[in-house]
Amino acid sequence: MISIGAVLAVLDARHDSDVTTTREVTDVAVAVAQAPSTLAAVHSPDPTALLQPVTERIRKDTGMDFIVVMAPDRTRFTHTTPELIGQPFSGNIERALAGQTFTETFTGTLGPSIRAVTPIYDNGRVVALVSAGVTRARIGDQVATQLPVILGVAVAGLLVAAAGSFLLSRRIRRQTHGLAPDELRAMYEQHDAVLHSIHEGLVVFGPSAEHAEVVNDQARKLLDLPSGPVRRADLPLSMQQMSWGVVRDEMHVTTDRILLVNQDVVTWEGRPIGTVMTIRDHTELRTVMGELDSVRGFAESLRAQAHESANRLHTVVTMVELGRYREAVEFATAELELSQALIDRLLTSVGDPALAALLLGKVNQAAERSVELTISEDTALDSTAPLSAHETVTLVGNLIDNAIDAAADDTDGWVEVSMRQQDLVDGAVTDQDCALYLHVADSGPGMSAETFARAAERGYSTKADHQGLGLALVHRLVVRYGGAIHTERDPESAISVTIPRKVEP
Repeated sequence: MISIGAVLAVLDARHDSDVTTTREVTDVAVAVAQAPSTLAAVHSPDPTALLQPVTERIRKDTGMDFIVVMAPDRTRFTHTTPELIGQPFSGNIERALAGQTFTETFTGTLGPSIRAVTPIYDNGRVVALVSAGVTRARIGDQVATQLPVILGVAVAGLLVAAAGSFLLSRRIRRQTHGLAPDELRAMYEQHDAVLHSIHEGLVVFGPSAEHAEVVNDQARKLLDLPSGPVRRADLPLSMQQMSWGVVRDEMHVTTDRILLVNQDVVTWEGRPIGTVMTIRDHTELRTVMGELDSVRGFAESLRAQAHESANRLHTVVTMVELGRYREAVEFATAELELSQALIDRLLTSVGDPALAALLLGKVNQAAERSVELTISEDTALDSTAPLSAHETVTLVGNLIDNAIDAAADDTDGWVEVSMRQQDLVDGAVTDQDCALYLHVADSGPGMSAETFARAAERGYSTKADHQGLGLALVHRLVVRYGGAIHTERDPESAISVTIPRKVEP
């Protein structure tokens, strides 16, 4: 490019010289033709004697190669070469004879030249002509004097370009860690293929940590991200509040998913250059684990009941052996009546068998932890719609477990559960204006509004050995069905959930 620029500069200099020379020869020819002394000399008996010294002086002063004054028949009155005076002028003069001033490039006695020809008037009549010109050789010499400057500029440009190219190449190789273009292309193709094929979400932030530089398809799917550039503010709220450092197996709950998030800080030569966030979907796993926890709870309840039944049976057998038959019968029937009364009441007031079994199991589970769990007398629910059986177990089971954990630290710990159908509007209750209402109260200290919001937001737990997903799962269910959940601490610690039935007409 620099060579081409130098050639173009030479051509431009030559063109400028031609334009300048054309203008100069025209000015000189017109000035000589319009001088009064020139007209007087033409009419004198010896024009050459008067004009030759003057035109030669003007020629030398203006840098012309020749100034020729001639008669209309081409006879030269003056010339740079005295031997050519009196001979005919070799060039075109027809337009000058017609009254025009013109320029041309013509090869004459001195070689190729740029010349101008103009008429000399006397009372409106052409009485003589003047031609002034500069040879191509002189113009070439003028251009040649500019060549060192042009070449110097070209060489300087070449050196600057070479230095810039070296520095740019060094900077690029430092930024690309020494990889060549072919290696970069191959790496890009491989990484792009890997990013789109892995089943984990991947989000890579640069040094600013505000705009993601890499977001794969799975991450957009798991986080429900829009197409195009992704900012930190586009992530779920709990992930926006994550630490900017290393994060290990941190659970985050969105409206539709339970996500396991890991984050690492990427460093190069001891300085951080970004963060890499990986995201795995644990929704199905947590659902299965929730169901497993429910089954485990049932098993624990059965074990507790078997243990208590064995104790009661031993007591009854011992009373019989001691001959205390009446007391043995009273003891056995009292326990059976109490247990059967609770079972009968739950099966009558709660239409869902899974929910009834869950409540019975939680009663025994709470008793093992010295917590009195009661089901309020106003509990009456013919259906858990719109929740499914699994969702009902998740909702009720997690809230009761949290309440038992809170009350277990109290010597006289208690938990009370109430479930019913509640009016949303005044008047008779219909399927379209009622809601599933759950109220769980306990003797624990309760949670502040900030702690409750944090727990519902991303699975925060006040217990070191828990990941705290219970309230987050409950909150996700409530939001999914357009319900409401809130907590209170006065007059007692309690959590209330309301989920509209929303039966379509």
